[in-house]
Amino acid sequence: LNEINEFIKKIGKKNLKSFKYYNNPNKLEKNNLPYKPEIYDLYFLYKLITLNKRLSLLEFGSGWSTLALSIGLNENKQKYINKVKNLRFKKPFSLVTVDNEKKFLDITKKRIKKFYKNNQSVEIKYHFSNVEMCTHDSRICHEYSNLPMVNPDFIYLDGPDQFKVKKDINGISTRHKDMMPMVCDILKFEYFYTPGTIIICDGRAANAKFLKDHLKRNWKYINDKKKTNIFSG
Repeated sequence: LNEINEFIKKIGKKNLKSFKYYNNPNKLEKNNLPYKPEIYDLYFLYKLITLNKRLSLLEFGSGWSTLALSIGLNENKQKYINKVKNLRFKKPFSLVTVDNEKKFLDITKKRIKKFYKNNQSVEIKYHFSNVEMCTHDSRICHEYSNLPMVNPDFIYLDGPDQFKVKKDINGISTRHKDMMPMVCDILKFEYFYTPGTIIICDGRAANAKFLKDHLKRNWKYINDKKKTNIFSG
């Protein structure tokens, strides 16, 4: 709890208080509003980055998580900047966040700018891409139309909104409430990942099962009590 309190100080209580909290999920969806921050989830991400000394981050779905990831990455840069010169990263200590909604990319960008007050020490790129229905190994899923050029050692999957996916496959789309998110992009460049890469799925149990069944490398898989799905391999 003391460590979590210290993390809250890093983010800044004023920043958290300035966020408009909405307790009604239907209101969030209807008004296209961002979700409130879950401090324990943010702290969990932050600790994963620092404890595992991550250098290059890729995030699907921008938000408060982008800030938590950047804080952990910034601490890693301060500690290890002189120890990464010979590692295979063109731009170590960088974060790319991908979103299919420009509105949320803009909100995240403004939040990051306000937090660092133009003294941002790690590189953060905001990448927009539409998401469309597709197939992978004859299984219906969806994919981002355009991916950033990055080979991360940490991937955080918390997007897209299933109701913002375009097109259909044989009449099937995730835009229906009976369906669920089913991203396949992580599978496409699996063999490029360096050993020890970590993949985190925030909930999205069906999508995590889909990835687990189709990943080819010998990944260690953990499903914790908070319904977070973790892959390491």
